[in-house]
Amino acid sequence: MRQALPLAGVRVVEFVHMVMGPTCGLVLADLGAEVIKVEPLDGDHTRKLVASGAGFFPTYNRNKKSFAVDLKAPQGREAVLRLIQSADVVSENFRPGAMEKLGLGYKALKELKPDLIYCSHKGFLTGPYENRTALDEVVQMMGGLAYMTGGRHGPLRAGASVNDVMGGMFGAIGILAALYQRKGTGAGQEVKSALFENNVFLVAQHMLESVATGTPAVPMPDRIRAWAVYDTFDTADGEKMFVGVVTDSQWKIFCEAFELRDFLADPGLKTNPQRVEARSRIIPVVAGVFRGLTKAEAMRRCERLGLPFAPITRPEELVDDPHLNASGGLVPLKLPNGMMSKVPILPLEMDGRRLGSQRGLPRVGEHTRDLLLELGYGEADIERLVAANVIPAAARAARRGN
Repeated sequence: MRQALPLAGVRVVEFVHMVMGPTCGLVLADLGAEVIKVEPLDGDHTRKLVASGAGFFPTYNRNKKSFAVDLKAPQGREAVLRLIQSADVVSENFRPGAMEKLGLGYKALKELKPDLIYCSHKGFLTGPYENRTALDEVVQMMGGLAYMTGGRHGPLRAGASVNDVMGGMFGAIGILAALYQRKGTGAGQEVKSALFENNVFLVAQHMLESVATGTPAVPMPDRIRAWAVYDTFDTADGEKMFVGVVTDSQWKIFCEAFELRDFLADPGLKTNPQRVEARSRIIPVVAGVFRGLTKAEAMRRCERLGLPFAPITRPEELVDDPHLNASGGLVPLKLPNGMMSKVPILPLEMDGRRLGSQRGLPRVGEHTRDLLLELGYGEADIERLVAANVIPAAARAARRGN
């Protein structure tokens, strides 16, 4: 018999778009919660994004149900309130005040359901900035991350939506903690997660580095490496790879394996601080060694020696990664256009198993009818809601099987 997922029996109703809020729901859904995505009749606008936003919806919305409804219609709002009464968690990531205007803010819903856990994903936590509009890029610029990434090249955002994704993850952590606490108190609570504070958490190591050393943190491209060999190198076949040599034992192994015994015999290279000082003469020699090897041969040697190494991989190449495919880290996903792809699942193992995909991407309003029936609506009620354009016509079509 298949073991139940950890959050089986937990119902989450989410009012989310883009990345941060959907990431929170994805984590909970992959862990087994029933996550119901409330969206407009024409669907979450994230479904329609193109270019760099084209991957948002398919990445962060699997394992969810779709409940499409006109929230501005009184009948639609009533249906959503019934849905919330059946839920354990509400999650939202719209601009400050948007949910309150709909009568769906925490204070209103707390009166309706005192044990409700309500998670808001915002740009900023409570304070002077809380009503500002924020994006991942905005907080990377004001939170020191873009400075640390770009260095002498100027501020440069990280190559992924790091604050959106981690902000959603911290929201999920807060929800899990609140669910655990509710077992003892019986009471719900409001949980908040924010982009800016998440970004500051990311750069905390550099803040503390400045305090500890008494000097400003140097951006990553400009800083003196902590180790002599900790670089990207060209290989004989025109490829690139990263290699790190980070301990005295690794230095010995590296020099012996790559025939750099002159370095081993040099008393001026015995310790790591000495080698860091001598980088200017070490790196050209090491670079020459790797230019004489193909990437495949260099990687085989480093793996055999137990040295840290990595190929320089593009995102699209990861779908064929042998480790991800063998370990179950990628699962099939049907995209809205009908194409099949693979998507990474949560980077977790629990009791020796990966937490995969229970359902694919929901069609707009795909589960509206079934959920309404569960909430006590009859067939005639559903017909009236369809006729009033409060729920999608698909709610009727599903019943008739066409």
